[in-house]
Formats: sequence, structure tokens, C-alpha cells
Amino acid sequence: MKQRAKEKKEKKKWRLRKKLLMLALMLVLFSILVPLSVNFFVVASVSEYMVSEENAKEHKTDCIIVLCSLVEPSGSRSPMLKDRVDKGIELYQLGVSDKILMSGDHQGKEYDEVNAMRSYAIDKGVPDEAIFMDHAGLSTYESMYRAREIFQCKKVTIVTQEYHLSRAVYTAKALGLEAYGVNSDQTDLSDYRDFVNNRREFLARNKAFIECITKPKPTYLGEAIPISGSGVLTHDKYTDEKK
Repeated sequence: MKQRAKEKKEKKKWRLRKKLLMLALMLVLFSILVPLSVNFFVVASVSEYMVSEENAKEHKTDCIIVLCSLVEPSGSRSPMLKDRVDKGIELYQLGVSDKILMSGDHQGKEYDEVNAMRSYAIDKGVPDEAIFMDHAGLSTYESMYRAREIFQCKKVTIVTQEYHLSRAVYTAKALGLEAYGVNSDQTDLSDYRDFVNNRREFLARNKAFIECITKPKPTYLGEAIPISGSGVLTHDKYTDEKK
């Protein structure tokens, strides 16, 4: 009797372990398959809106949004940022739009992405009034939200590297903008840098997917500055002091 009771108890324990193991396996599969599915959906859903420079001319837009990237401590532009601004200038010269919106993080004199982009574009011959600066484009989501709300854009061409482009266009479209993406890749990155960017982007697409459902307000809003006007209105005090 004791032996039978012991065997019965052992069987119960084994069934419980088996159920827990199956549950753990399902949770692992869920945690892998869901992010993979979200990534696939974000990329696939906007693939038809990725266009070449020449095709971009067929979709004349309110502005060309150049998204920020790293500015070095010295104030110089990183190769990725330079590529983005160069591509934005090229599209401007091709007539894709007569306005460029430089969207980035401007924490103050110590760190200023938007003025670094603007000064480079001016040196390349883009008129001051054609350059709008979004000083509070603290993320891709906030840049797109503010493009719609502050700058009152409806139709945009987005410029960034290929790894980032699908998320940017997906976010813009989820927020109600008609958006097209142009790849700015020109500089060859190391395999390690490529790996880091793609790994980070995998997580960022899942974050963007949630943001585009919940639609939180950005960190900063403010009064409207229509993109149809002059970009000079977006110049800050620090910009004027540097002249």
C-alpha cells in the first residue's frame, strides 16, 4: 500500500513538472514568436512606400524629414548623420519638396543635433527659410507626432538609414501621415556596428508597434509652426547668437 501511494505521488509530481515544462516552453516560444511577428509586420506593411530618389519625385511632399543621429562631443556630425543630411539635400535639389525638416535632440549648447544639421545644409546651399528645425524630436515617434501636430505636415518624405527606415515610415503612417521613405545609406559600417544597429532596431520596432496603438503624447508640444511658412521661425536664440 505504501509503495503504491508513493508511486501515485511520484506520478502526480511528474505530471506537474511536465505541465510546468510545457508552460515554460510555450512562454519562451511566445516571447520569441511575437516580437518576430511584429518585426515582420512593421517591415512588410510599409515595403511599398520605400522609394528611390528618382521615384520620390513622383510623390512631391510637404517636407523632407531628416531624422537625427549622433553628433560627436566636438560638435561634428557622425558619418550616419552626414549621410542623412546629404540625402535630404539631394532630395531637396531634385524637387521632392521645397522644405526640409531637421528633427532631433537639442538639449542645449552642450548637445545640439538640429543646428549641426542646419549649418551643414546651409553650407551646401540650402536657403535658411527652407530649413525647419524640430528641437524636440527626441525619438522617431515624437518626430512624427510633432511633424503632424506642430508643423502640420500631411505628406512627408523620410530620410534615414535602411535599418531604421521601415519603423520611421510605419510610425508616420500609423499617426495619419502619408509617408515615403528614402534610404540614406552611403557609408559602409563595420559588421559589429551593423549588428548593434539591427539588434537595437529589433526591439525598437516592437516599442513603436505599441506606441502606435496607444499613441502617447510626445514630451513637448507647443504652438503650431506650419511647414508652409518660413523655417526662420524655428531658429532658436542659440542659433542667432552663433551668427
